[in-house]
Amino acid sequence: MIRAYKFLMYPTVRQAQALSEMLRDHCSLYNGALQERRDAYRHSSKTSIKYGQQSAQLKEIRAFDPERQGRWSFSSQQATLRRLDKAFAAFFRRVKAGEAPGYPRFRGVSRFDTVEFPKDGDGCRWDSTPHDPQTRVRLQGVGHVKVKQHRPVVGKVKTVSVKREGKRWHVVITVDQPQPEPPAPTGAVVGIDLGIASFLTTSDGVHIANPRHGRKAARKLEAAQQALARCKRRSKRRRKAAERVATLHRKVRRQRLDHAHKTALDLVRTHDVIAHEDLKICNMSKAPAARPDPDQAGVFLPNGAAAKAGLNRSIADTGWGVFLTILHAKAEGAGREVIAVDPRNTSRQCPPCGHIAKENRPTQEKFHCVACGHTAHADVVGASNVLRAGLARRQAQPA
Repeated sequence: MIRAYKFLMYPTVRQAQALSEMLRDHCSLYNGALQERRDAYRHSSKTSIKYGQQSAQLKEIRAFDPERQGRWSFSSQQATLRRLDKAFAAFFRRVKAGEAPGYPRFRGVSRFDTVEFPKDGDGCRWDSTPHDPQTRVRLQGVGHVKVKQHRPVVGKVKTVSVKREGKRWHVVITVDQPQPEPPAPTGAVVGIDLGIASFLTTSDGVHIANPRHGRKAARKLEAAQQALARCKRRSKRRRKAAERVATLHRKVRRQRLDHAHKTALDLVRTHDVIAHEDLKICNMSKAPAARPDPDQAGVFLPNGAAAKAGLNRSIADTGWGVFLTILHAKAEGAGREVIAVDPRNTSRQCPPCGHIAKENRPTQEKFHCVACGHTAHADVVGASNVLRAGLARRQAQPA
């Protein structure tokens, strides 16, 4: 299996400058290749240029500009051209599917933050031993950069990437490692109901509180964004204010990831089968449609957009999509089974009698069946229905 590790780098001042120049030159190569494709399509009878043609020009480009392009790894520049080729492949795929195309755009230096080395030993070298404080990564044109290796790397290193996040530099390595031994089976199964009041409720009645990291940081973010809006464009103060806003957003992102990893790991360690709702998060967070007034042209009726905007912020703050992605990845590595079920009526169906009605849920937390009188917490009822549907789907699947 392929696994990725991300470590913090501690470059010197000169190394940090060289890393910035490496990103700048790869960004220039990316934009130049994109411009060539645009010009060829417009002026040469809609002729498309492929990756192979652009990769063949790298030798001439490096010889023509040895100071900016010739000093960096040839394979990393090929990886940058493949990155552009994948962007065009995704563009044409969306066109054929009838989706919003999203034509590849030119990248500014501040928005080009990653350079990939496709093979360890070709332009880069990962040199480390487990828990060695002197771990370093050698990068062509940069030198040996110190790395904070907080955990041992198990397996054969395949690729190495350098990533900039604000003022920090990270190295991301992917390794090919054997499938680990799965933990001992527990015999436990669980259904989970994702929500906003509680981040997660299990069919066993366990409630995991919603940390609401975005709401807690909202006041600081608001002040930082107001300070950014008052700064003059292209000024030094504006750059510092923008970095302050980005730092706060990165902190919230790390907090969400940490909470998602810990919650998913606890579920995977204690259960063999985990069932969850197959939520369409993008559809759930759409803005409501406008309501034109039939009596007055150009006038619209209230449609609850303000309330829906607050709900959308809460949905985004919970990070359901990130959590489910992490849960599936951890379950696959541990040999556990995760089942996604249809979420329709899971919070309105009575577990004992099976009666479905909107009136069964009079409030956010209370469930009271109008047919049999069963009373329970609404989120626990939803998790129980999710578990039952997941087990039914599991039994229906062919062996």
